[in-house]
Amino acid sequence: MENSPFERKRRHLLAEMNVVPYIDVMLVLLVIFMVTAPMLTQGIKVELPEIASDSMSVDSAEPMIISIKANGSYWLKQGDKPDKEMKLADLTQTLQAVQQSQPKMQVLLNGDKNVPYGEVVKLMASLQQAHILRVGLLTETPSSLHE
Repeated sequence: MENSPFERKRRHLLAEMNVVPYIDVMLVLLVIFMVTAPMLTQGIKVELPEIASDSMSVDSAEPMIISIKANGSYWLKQGDKPDKEMKLADLTQTLQAVQQSQPKMQVLLNGDKNVPYGEVVKLMASLQQAHILRVGLLTETPSSLHE
């Protein structure tokens, strides 16, 4: 068969994918993550409840509840026992001792709305230094959401 000028020549499709742009993007992302990762570890780890959420799941038998009153005093509630006023150092030592026997212990913070933010951060920092990392914050649902 002769090749006529009207006959089409079959072109072979290239089935190769150019991956060079993807490699460039991957390297840029790698650099971004390498730079930002050390900055992320400097904060305090806290699981904050969402606004208007249902009740928070508590997976330990009886969570420890730390209350901070408006005057800055710390109170610890353990199960059915009455609230006990404690200093911050004694509080963290007590929680460390309980965590030894109950590794899945959760700590819930209950603070008065008039407590300075610095006091809450100081408490959370001392809990983190004591390796008590399962910490949650107690809040009330706004009254406008109840209606």
